[in-house]
Amino acid sequence: MSMDQTTELLENSAKARVLHVEIKCVTPPNDEQLKKICDLLKLEYDAEEVECVITKDESVVGGFNIFVGEDNYDWSTLGRIRQLRKSLQRLKKEYRHDKIISLLRESIGGFELDAGHQQVGFVKSVGDGIAVIDGLHDVEYGEIVLFDSGYKGMVQDIRSDGTTGIILFGGEQEISEGSRVLRTRRTAGIPINNRILGRMIDPLGKPIDGKGEIDAKRYFPIERPAPAIMERKSVNRPLETGILAIDSMFPIGRGQRELIIGDRQTGKTSVAVDTILNQKGKDVVCIYVAIGQKASSVAKVVHTLETADALDYTVIVSSPASDPASLQYIAPYAGCAVAEYFMHHGRDTLIIYDDLSKHAVAYRTLSLLLERAPGREAYPGDVFYLHSRLLERAAQLSDSLGGGSMTALPIVETQAGDVSAYIPTNIISITDGQIFLESDLFFAGQRPAVNVGLSVSRVGGAAQTTIMKKSVGSIRLDLAQYREMQVFSQFGGDLDDQTVKDLKYGASLMQLLRQPNQSPMALWEQVVTLICATGRMFAEIPSKEVKTAQKKLLNYFAHQNGKLCMKIQHGETYSPEIRDEIIAAAENFFKTSTYQYLK
Repeated sequence: MSMDQTTELLENSAKARVLHVEIKCVTPPNDEQLKKICDLLKLEYDAEEVECVITKDESVVGGFNIFVGEDNYDWSTLGRIRQLRKSLQRLKKEYRHDKIISLLRESIGGFELDAGHQQVGFVKSVGDGIAVIDGLHDVEYGEIVLFDSGYKGMVQDIRSDGTTGIILFGGEQEISEGSRVLRTRRTAGIPINNRILGRMIDPLGKPIDGKGEIDAKRYFPIERPAPAIMERKSVNRPLETGILAIDSMFPIGRGQRELIIGDRQTGKTSVAVDTILNQKGKDVVCIYVAIGQKASSVAKVVHTLETADALDYTVIVSSPASDPASLQYIAPYAGCAVAEYFMHHGRDTLIIYDDLSKHAVAYRTLSLLLERAPGREAYPGDVFYLHSRLLERAAQLSDSLGGGSMTALPIVETQAGDVSAYIPTNIISITDGQIFLESDLFFAGQRPAVNVGLSVSRVGGAAQTTIMKKSVGSIRLDLAQYREMQVFSQFGGDLDDQTVKDLKYGASLMQLLRQPNQSPMALWEQVVTLICATGRMFAEIPSKEVKTAQKKLLNYFAHQNGKLCMKIQHGETYSPEIRDEIIAAAENFFKTSTYQYLK
């Protein structure tokens, strides 16, 4: 199914306007009550159908507590009391005391309400984005609470002394000691629908691109359990990055978690953005999560995607460095929720976390402010769980669940190439491989600066197409031998003819693996380059001319051997005949057109 057909299918589904409703109560509504509720909500939300999930909740005293996305209709006894209280406050401003009593008697008709008990908390202290409250003894970890100023917070620390630590999502100046706090009995979530594509949102789901509201009513929790083993199937389809060095030696499969790791300014974000650009026309929804980045850096990524027409299938979740640590903490989970929404609709998704080093720092900040015991490098003891519960949500779902997938490319920044630091080792142990970008290679002009020795993909080989797997040959081993010979050759001395040939061959491979930003290669271009490289056709060309020769060779194939290129691009199987055709065409190019294409 093409991307346009899938988009149309999702839009038609949205037009059907199926409203998802959760009703919490002690006594379920009868058929007549349920019909009235559904009719009212259909009218309110202009929906054609209402799907109700009825949950038993002992805390709802009389009536029903109805949740529609982020909207809450509290039709319980306690909700009616709160409505009467608001009415009383309004009446106090407009009428005398005797008139108020008369109006209230008319409104409730002499009916005595059994108020029950409502749990209310009060702020004990507030500062640095953290509020400590007292009184909400039954509150749950991760639950959203509402302050009387209208701002929200999330429960992050439940203490033995009865107090609760809350991380604030803004409005700290309007929250003071003694402020009231109410439970929402909801976990953090964001509103999502198909119109979120092409938009930039904050971790709370609010659009920040100035293009208007998204008008999403579907509420999707940002934290949810990872798919179970029986809900998954093996990773067996490739997700091409368009980068020759990665697709050939460290291929990534759909549903895989591949870490991009390296020092600052070594091209980590460029690799991720190029991967997004290469998904154009491949029916993959991309989510780019910017955590603690400069606003100018995020704007540059947006401009790059917009220029390449890649923003139409991309969602950007941004929590810049100016945001409080609480928003930076939930940003990757919000992005994961967006990816899961499309994954559960049968779509293939790609999510970039840029970067998890800053995410760990934000969580460390919150943990220290919550007075948790620090561990190694001052990180809390559960920092491993912080990232494992996030990255484990990436999966290739089984066919019974729609067959969608989420491929995760987390980014981690190292200091002086130290991959043995706390956060890098944690994430390396969670992911299915890593692409290590080396500073020395980057500054030597080898870009992307992929270190062949330290990079690995533990799944990608199983997901690699046969034609790519056969075309690669022994390139990785040849590069490793070249680096060893290069070290020894620096000591000087005479080299035998075979060593000289091997050095020239290795140098030509290094040149061919160089690739400019925003220039993804098609499958046929990669296959032609690899087969010609392993055939040592570039070995005798001067290093400075290798990239020019490659470009001219690919132009020659595109214009003179179009049918062969299409056969490679759309064929997944390898045959000796295809290899022979490629070698014959390349030999003809180098034999008859050397001067024309290289000078």
